[in-house]
Amino acid sequence: LEHAPPAVARDGFDVVIANGRVMDPETGLDAIRHVGIRDETVAAISAEPLQGEVEIDATGLVVAPGFIDLHAHGQCSRSNEFQAMDGVTTALELEIGVPDVARFLASREGHAVVNFGATIGHGPLRSWAMPEHEQQVERIVAEFGISGDDCRDVFEAFGAGTRPGRHEALPEARYPVLRERLAQGLRDGALGIGIAHQYYPGVTHDEIFRVFQFAAERRAPVFTHVRSMGVAAVQEVVSNAVATGASLHIVHLNSSSLGQYRTNLDLILGARARGADITAESYPYTAASTDIGSAMFDDGWQELLQIGYEDLQLQETGERLTAETFPRHREQGGLVIMHMMKPEWIRALLAEPDVMVASDGMPYAPGAHPRSAGTFARFLGRYVRDEGVLPLLP
Repeated sequence: LEHAPPAVARDGFDVVIANGRVMDPETGLDAIRHVGIRDETVAAISAEPLQGEVEIDATGLVVAPGFIDLHAHGQCSRSNEFQAMDGVTTALELEIGVPDVARFLASREGHAVVNFGATIGHGPLRSWAMPEHEQQVERIVAEFGISGDDCRDVFEAFGAGTRPGRHEALPEARYPVLRERLAQGLRDGALGIGIAHQYYPGVTHDEIFRVFQFAAERRAPVFTHVRSMGVAAVQEVVSNAVATGASLHIVHLNSSSLGQYRTNLDLILGARARGADITAESYPYTAASTDIGSAMFDDGWQELLQIGYEDLQLQETGERLTAETFPRHREQGGLVIMHMMKPEWIRALLAEPDVMVASDGMPYAPGAHPRSAGTFARFLGRYVRDEGVLPLLP
């Protein structure tokens, strides 16, 4: 957009952002301009001054489109406020999704500070499709409700709804029930299907493949947290995407790959070069975060994550864990920060033009992982401005 007809300019605007360095990735514009906003829409970008009821002097600053965060668990106004200050204009829950899309969308209406959306979450729906867990999961979904402006709802509904069947295989005879619930989520407005199967290790390769087939039939993208760290888990979803034709996005390639990020990246780039629609993301931090009560901390977690007790830090208190304190906190549950990656891994992934930046931001709380509030400022400040890993405007 590079226009400001004289008649438009004379009319005045609700807000004018003046004298900023306007950068538009779509057109390649990079110049000092004046931006006129009317009715919450950019109405003009002009080389000549504009007049508005509110005028903001952006001299020495960059004016650019806001960030679309594909991976934001903090779906409430409090988290949105911090995301907005980080430059985010759209925050999407695509990794784990929600078990009831219609109720989620209704709950965010009138509360959201930024644009919002979600996938339909495969994890709770597969437990819901198990006859022995059906009533329990139905109560969980109703209890959390995905209603009201509560950051905990989405994350807790996923954890509680997934937990009853997380170590069990879904019988093939129940696949139709799962497919219908997925289909209902898509009809209700889901942006795709969220598959976070590291959190329910009982799921079979066949079930995951059949969900990919379903996604391809419905032309719905799959967003996945792969089933383990390393290469084999990425190979699984890449091969599923290639075999079915489903569009695939792999979340947080940094923490899912650890030191094998180069192999996984080459797998993705190789499939893309041969026509597969596969994308990936990374967050710009060396620590991860999740619930200590999740399946990620089942027996063997030290070898899987390549860390020890001292690398786990409680969100609530900042306490580092020990072999003595771990079992108690594991039983209680709660968010934990995992110091598990090296700076050079993050730098290498962010340098790749085909790797997006997404926060994986947790619901905001004191002591929460800083990615909840600072992902894009850190990316621009450290990796673009200070280290020159990427240019400001590609």
